[in-house]
Formats: sequence, structure tokens, C-alpha cells
Amino acid sequence: MGTIRFGISLDGDLLEDFDRLIGQKGYPSRSEAIRDLIRDYLVKDEWQKDDAETVGAITLVYDHHTRELSDNLTELQHQFHKAVLSSLHLHLDAHNCLEVIVVKGPARDLKTIADRLIGARGVKHGKLTLTTTGKGLK
Repeated sequence: MGTIRFGISLDGDLLEDFDRLIGQKGYPSRSEAIRDLIRDYLVKDEWQKDDAETVGAITLVYDHHTRELSDNLTELQHQFHKAVLSSLHLHLDAHNCLEVIVVKGPARDLKTIADRLIGARGVKHGKLTLTTTGKGLK
């Protein structure tokens, strides 16, 4: 299906705020900004389907001096080796590390992996950021 034009009605103040925001973000047009909003909404809906194949990044900040934590994080990644595509380890300072783990698989599995890693004793902060494989997006 080709491009379809449609009209929407918005409050004037809301449209001004939207125009200011899309200008700051560098969108070339309202249409492109609205397309991105729709895609984002569709991707978020995709994550709700537990068996949908998704990709994401799990970020962890932790104190590497916590006893056995590094070994536990590595072991958890090995337990889920089919979903873990890559990891990056950075030393933030003398005590804190950042680990970024790229994962791919059913949303349900990625949420489980993230919960286990984030819940490990010694992890100070963690977050799962999901996105789409892009297969279904136009």
C-alpha cells in the first residue's frame, strides 16, 4: 500500500508544543515525526506479546568488589547463551563497572534474563531497553 494522506485535529497549543519539539529533534516534517510516534507505539505493543522476537540491551551498573558478583553475572549470561549476542564491560571508576549486554529472543525470555541480572546481589542499577528487529515495520 502506498502513502495515504489523512487529517487530524489538534488543539493549537498542543500543535505549537509539538512543532517546537520536532524542531529541536531535527525532524524534517510533522509527517516524519508522526510516523516515528506510530512506529514507537507499534514496537511497544510488540513487546507485550511474550513470544514476539525482540532485541534489546540490558545495562548494569555494579560494584565489582562485591564478592562473586562478576562470576555470577558471567554464569547467568552463559545460562542464557542462546539469547546473549554480545556484552561490553567498562570500568567507570575504581569501584564501579558498567556492563551492556545485547540480547535477542522472545520478549518473555529477555525480561527473565534482565530480571535475573538486575536482581543479582551487588547490582546498583539495571535496565532493560527493548526494541524491535524491524521485520514488521514500514
